[in-house]
Amino acid sequence: MAAIIIDGFEIASQVRADVAKKVLALKAKQIEACLAVVLVGEDPASISYVTGKEKALQEVGMKDRSIRLPATTSQEELLALIDELNKDESVHGILVQLPLPKHLEEAAVIQAIDPKKDVDGFHPVNVGNMLIGNKSFLPCTPHGVLVLLEKMGISTKGAHVVIVGRSNIVGKPLAVLLSRRESNATVTLCHTGTKDLASFTRQADILIAAVGRANTITADMIKKDAVIIDVGVNRIPDESKKSGFRLVGDVAFDEVKEKAAFITPVPRGVGPMTIAMLMWNTLEAAENADARK
Repeated sequence: MAAIIIDGFEIASQVRADVAKKVLALKAKQIEACLAVVLVGEDPASISYVTGKEKALQEVGMKDRSIRLPATTSQEELLALIDELNKDESVHGILVQLPLPKHLEEAAVIQAIDPKKDVDGFHPVNVGNMLIGNKSFLPCTPHGVLVLLEKMGISTKGAHVVIVGRSNIVGKPLAVLLSRRESNATVTLCHTGTKDLASFTRQADILIAAVGRANTITADMIKKDAVIIDVGVNRIPDESKKSGFRLVGDVAFDEVKEKAAFITPVPRGVGPMTIAMLMWNTLEAAENADARK
């Protein structure tokens, strides 16, 4: 029997609806939750992501302070803007869209954001708090994966979770979050240096693919009735599409879905959850700011 398809779009809609209700409650207290998204340059994928975030902000009733800067923007100019946004009490969340143009230093930019406004969850203070289990903003994609599992009734307690990919954005934080006491999973983190990858992936009760390479995980690499979470988004040529390409994940979806118990599609899987959890973090930042008054 084919796998149950996890509809990330539907679950993300539920999260956004919950956020929208809480945004209204804040407005009743004269607080308008506000996110500043900073885009430097004209990278097509980044423009698409930022447009999606702007649409989500409108949907949940938050204030949109999107700022678009030319690719020639200097490090000093960008840091000065972040400093200005840090000091602006009407701005609750700050997100600098990555990747940045090559002449800009990403680490310095991330560290310049006030941790209380770091709704991406990338600042070292938030990463450190996440690691030791303190309250912090959780990175949006890993948090979205946890919510997907929870909403589908898939327990991580005692499960063997194998994560393929060790990025700071997905793989590493997911390994931390899933090994925390509330998740209670046993986690194996695989990467490009892993020998005989399939020997690990076949052991997974829950397999999370986050490598950024199409069709890395095939049906012979999973055990029957495993849960498959595909974080990858890859463009492959497709002349039948107006754009000339289509989006696929890191998992060979058509063959793997015949063997798995649950699987996320690409698109409409993990992707919508990332933006939904960004809205959640921005709401939390606004609530936190109100609590500090």
